[in-house]
Amino acid sequence: MTGAVLIVDDSLTVRMDLADAFERAGFQPLPCSTVSEARGTLEERPIALIVLDVLLPDGDGIELLKEIRLRDGGADLPVLLLSTEAEVKDRIRGLQTGADDYVGKPYDTGYVVARARELLQREQLRSSAEAATILVVDDSVTFREELRGALERSGYSVILAESGEDGLRMAAASRPTALIVDSVMPGIDGTTVIRRIRLDGALSGTPCLLLTGSEGSTAELRALDAGADAFARKEEDLKVVLARLATIIRNASGTGSPVTSLLGPKRILAVDDSMTYLQEVSRVLRGDGYDVVLARSGEEAIEMLAVQPVDCILLDLLMPGLGGREACKRIKTSPVVGHIPLIILTAVEDPDSMLDGLGAGADDYISKASEFEILKARVRAQMRRKQFEDEHRRIREALLKSELEAKAAQKAAEARAALVAELKRKNRELEAFSYSVSHDLRAPLRGISGFSEALVRDYADKLDERGLGYLRRVQASAQRMGELIDDLLELSRVTRAELRRARVDLSKLARVVTEDLARKEPSRTVSVQIQEGLFVDGDSSLLRIVLENLLGNAWKFTARVPLARIEVSMTNQEDEPVYTVRDNGAGFDMKYVSKLFNPFQRLHGEAEYPGTGIGLATVHRIVDRHGGRIWADAASGAGATFYFTIPRADVSEVS
Repeated sequence: MTGAVLIVDDSLTVRMDLADAFERAGFQPLPCSTVSEARGTLEERPIALIVLDVLLPDGDGIELLKEIRLRDGGADLPVLLLSTEAEVKDRIRGLQTGADDYVGKPYDTGYVVARARELLQREQLRSSAEAATILVVDDSVTFREELRGALERSGYSVILAESGEDGLRMAAASRPTALIVDSVMPGIDGTTVIRRIRLDGALSGTPCLLLTGSEGSTAELRALDAGADAFARKEEDLKVVLARLATIIRNASGTGSPVTSLLGPKRILAVDDSMTYLQEVSRVLRGDGYDVVLARSGEEAIEMLAVQPVDCILLDLLMPGLGGREACKRIKTSPVVGHIPLIILTAVEDPDSMLDGLGAGADDYISKASEFEILKARVRAQMRRKQFEDEHRRIREALLKSELEAKAAQKAAEARAALVAELKRKNRELEAFSYSVSHDLRAPLRGISGFSEALVRDYADKLDERGLGYLRRVQASAQRMGELIDDLLELSRVTRAELRRARVDLSKLARVVTEDLARKEPSRTVSVQIQEGLFVDGDSSLLRIVLENLLGNAWKFTARVPLARIEVSMTNQEDEPVYTVRDNGAGFDMKYVSKLFNPFQRLHGEAEYPGTGIGLATVHRIVDRHGGRIWADAASGAGATFYFTIPRADVSEVS
């Protein structure tokens, strides 16, 4: 069984008629005649879909619909209203309350079942959007169910149709991933189904597998001639069918077009103050497979369009109240429904009336005296025109979207470039300001330092010990300020200086720096090991600053180690040279490593290891300017190791 369908209608004839139709279609019908009976059934068991009459003996069907929508799980339960077509207000009220669709009485049972299937499939597709959906079209209930079981066990979502006509409607409504179609069926056979699929702009790319009972050698030719991607015999093992299906899905070029299908059920709004003419038009169009919505005035038509999407409008020109011409003008000027094809129908056949109707915006004009075959042909022509326009509009919108996205990307890139340029300019201004301030501070600082020295030299005998202590503090602060200014100027200089790349012997530079350090402290013994042959492509003056800071730190932080040791070496990591400066000195706690290369960040006390906290920030800036990286590894009391890279430069960059 496909699922339980609750049928709520006070007419025994309607209940039995629909129950019989749904049962033949594989559903489990649950007929109810009253609102209270329907409530009881809803409490007792799960329901897949509800067919609901509006007028019931003990209540209003639309009020029951409100209750259903407020129940747990009721918001997504498909509800199909079934009531008198003439009661336009009931249709509008029901659709506004939350009905999924509305079918007017008198009805066609096949159409009601088809609409119910479409509502169920739409809900199933929404809940299983990730699964590939296979539409099986076969008039054999036994084979359909057997094939569905095999497909579902293979992870597919399955839609079932029992006839070619039903299959075409389901294909248009659900846009399946692929179709499996029986070749021999009453009415429209399988080859015709596939031909019509191939002629439809929205479905033409859908993979189709044709099932045949023929053993003849021409079976495959007939299948492929119809447009099938492959064929399989029904007598074969279902594993063969599944394998062929997987192949055609795998080889499919796309997932289908979003264009509206011409094969789907089309809804026509017929507007006329003559109920006799409306019923006749409705009978003729329904016989051609259309769903017809009736309205008896221009006002009702406008209200209906607000809640019910339609594919074509037939509008009488002369009506009391809001006439056809004014209604046409309002519809055609609406941005929401103005694209719907509109055909004027009138008993007035003079040319002025025709011009009047077309001038109001109508797409066509037909005399009521014309044969209904002409009306049906004009409707089909307008449907085709609308589909082509929708497809072209979609293509234009896609192109426009691509163009807008390209323009947006270009603007974003331009904005980023402007922002980068502005940041660079601000950085240059800030660096220039920093350089200027640091440079200008030197003059007053020299005055402070000079006069404090003069005071100590010339007036030391006139000052007590406390006064001399204050002067010594002034001198120490001036000296520290001088060191800070020198380091800030150095940091600014390495940022502003032009990068001049050349082949640099890093081993030689390291020896020069360590020799300078040893001359400044001749009393110290430090074991220095420098690997030979360390060459880089970089700026020699800036790289010397790197080594002066790294080796200077290593020299400073090994001062309290009995056997001080410093190593300079290189290793290859992932085909990249990594240069190393390692010592066995004071080290540092790795939880502070993120602060290491920031200006003024010190991990040791000033009294223990003096410094400004700018040296490593300068090293980082230089390495970064060369396009390299720098990082460190250490442990408190167990030394520190600094690693840095200097990428190889292009030949054109090396002087």
